[in-house]
Amino acid sequence: MKIVVIGTGYVGLVSGACFADFGHHVTCVDKDPKKIEMLERNEMPIWEPGLDSLVESNVRKGRLEFTTRLSPALPDADAVFIAVGTPSRRGDGHADLTYVFNAVRELAQKLEHPVVVVTKSTVPVGTGDEIAKILKEEGAPEGCSVASNPEFLREGAAIADFKHPDRILIGANDDKAREVLREIYRPLFLNKAPMLFVSRRTAELTKYAANAFLATKISFINEMADLCEAVGADVQDVARGIGLDNRIGPKFLHAGPGYGGSCFPKDTLALLRTAEEAGVENQIVNAVVKVNDDRKNGMAARVEKAMGGSVSGKTVAVLGLTFKPNTDDMRDAPSIPLVNMLVEKGAKVQAYDPVGMEMAKPHMPEDGVTYADGEMTAINGADALVIVTEWDEFRALDLDAVKAAMKGDKLLDLRNIYERDEAERAGFDYRPIGR
Repeated sequence: MKIVVIGTGYVGLVSGACFADFGHHVTCVDKDPKKIEMLERNEMPIWEPGLDSLVESNVRKGRLEFTTRLSPALPDADAVFIAVGTPSRRGDGHADLTYVFNAVRELAQKLEHPVVVVTKSTVPVGTGDEIAKILKEEGAPEGCSVASNPEFLREGAAIADFKHPDRILIGANDDKAREVLREIYRPLFLNKAPMLFVSRRTAELTKYAANAFLATKISFINEMADLCEAVGADVQDVARGIGLDNRIGPKFLHAGPGYGGSCFPKDTLALLRTAEEAGVENQIVNAVVKVNDDRKNGMAARVEKAMGGSVSGKTVAVLGLTFKPNTDDMRDAPSIPLVNMLVEKGAKVQAYDPVGMEMAKPHMPEDGVTYADGEMTAINGADALVIVTEWDEFRALDLDAVKAAMKGDKLLDLRNIYERDEAERAGFDYRPIGR
């Protein structure tokens, strides 16, 4: 089939490359000429393992192309996926749909035959209805359909998630949309991926509900971690003990410095605004957001406490800046309030991240932060070491060498990647989470 993807951000680029790898012909359209020029040179605007080789392979085979012009991509198109950003709207936290609606207006004016318009972007309930209205108002050809096909991709594992999904969720109100999307995803039938057909509004809400539920699990285990510290229990054992219950499951029960990234923070806020507009109170989700904000803002106080109540004049090494490993995404990363507060309180921060430092710089203070060329450079001379992101290369550090390179002995392991015994044998005052 012939597919057009509007937007070459994280979702659009991964989706377009994977659709092309299924054998479809895909044209990715983006208004940013620099981004398109990068992609034509096979330079990825995002960091995702395996994406560059997937893009290169399908471009070479003639199944994937990039352009800034929408019109030439539309002839013979069967489906157009909208995969533009929906950031939190400043002031009220609702999803900003400006980019979505602008893309739909331009599409409507340039279409010459009916297509299925599919939202991949995460959008509030009722957005599909508004898209259908805009298509009609802007003179799109009769017979266009609108569907919702939310993504459930984990950054760092997006390609595997796309090709081996837990489920494919399709929200459509007519047979044409259902059949076109069924054909697009037909290659995944071999993997026996469940395909769930629901109404458009149900699909839109399901995406938000899924992310809010996962965020709830994270905030819950973080609260349990605080309780474990207070009563002398081990949160990792607690998580294992409840996670083995099939009704709960083990995923997203890892205590840490709070969730961040492109989805959970903005989607929980958008869900709250949707509920508010519908006159429904979402007390649980509201509490999840507050717990997470407090969690991230409280990490600097942990460092202060470990340092005897003050970090003024101290050097703190920070390993890991991105919100999770295997991505360069800094959106709402827990490292941001941590580093900013440490510097504000008079500390000097020596930071290192394998791929995220350039993306981190706009979020960090200009003065007070030094970006190292490796973990040992960041650690050198530090009074305290804080592990914020659990990159694989931080999991097997030579703790004896680390301790020898440091001035102090404080190791704050915000991801629980080390055991207390090994850290203490190396001479550290070890401070994990919830243990």
